[in-house]
Amino acid sequence: MDTTGESIIIGQGSDNPYADLGYPDADEMLVKAKLAHEISQIIKNRRLTQQRAAELLGMPQPKLSEMLRGKFRGISQTKMIECLNRLGRDVEIVIKKAGRRALGHTHVVVA
Repeated sequence: MDTTGESIIIGQGSDNPYADLGYPDADEMLVKAKLAHEISQIIKNRRLTQQRAAELLGMPQPKLSEMLRGKFRGISQTKMIECLNRLGRDVEIVIKKAGRRALGHTHVVVA
């Protein structure tokens, strides 16, 4: 119960919190979130400052800061993949049949 005495119903979410929140571009947002997370982890593991990382990635430091804080609407997936390449990561894109679903989806796997 909440503070007013009303019952609160909690439901099971999906694998995509952006879809759960009703974003129209939820699949794209989830892909970008996973790419941004990986970029963040690499920067952290290398102990790079945001300024040095921004130089390596060829982007302004404020733009990098926003991306690392989840504000990546103005950054394309292509740019994020380029960032991963500049950080020494290979990125593979695999295209396969969607199976039973009428529409396919994009999924990020970090190996």
